[in-house]
Parts: sequence; C-alpha cells; structure tokens
Amino acid sequence: MNDHKLSTIITSPVISEKSTIASDMSNQFVFKVDKSATKPEIKKAVELMFNVEVAAVQVANMKGKTKRFGSIMGKRSDWKKAYVRLKPGHGIDFTGA
Repeated sequence: MNDHKLSTIITSPVISEKSTIASDMSNQFVFKVDKSATKPEIKKAVELMFNVEVAAVQVANMKGKTKRFGSIMGKRSDWKKAYVRLKPGHGIDFTGA
C-alpha cells in the first residue's frame, strides 16, 4: 500500500473526556478513520504519520444519530473509530502540532 493511501485513512483525532482518560491510563489514542480501513492499514498509517510503534488496534463502527433539521428528520452519517494502543515509551502529542 502506498504512502498516499495510508495518509488518507486517518481523518482526525477524537478529543473527548473518554479519549483523554484512555491516553492517560493505558497509552491509547482514538482516531476517526475511513469506514473501509482495516486494522493493519490503521496500524501502518499511525506508524507512518506519527513515527511511533503500535501495539494493538481496536475498531468500533459508530452509527450516525437521527436528528431533526427544522421540520425534516435527517440522519448523520455512520463513521468508524479506532483505538490505537502504543508500545511503552512511545506517545503522540497533539498540542505541539
């Protein structure tokens, strides 16, 4: 897989209270990723983008919420979330970028 395809897999980091606790307690970082991405692709993409070593990847398919837009009922799109556990001694700093 080429570097361009790997660079498009990770959409954005998920910064929330739950993801901050996961990074502090177990060296896990949460990313919003492409819906078609697999665990090995996510691992390679994180290692390429942040120069770290990944120990494990867990994924969760998040269902889009049903929302009302005025008088019209709508639905947000579904998305995939990846929990990436790094090996000891490695870390990602989002504040320095």
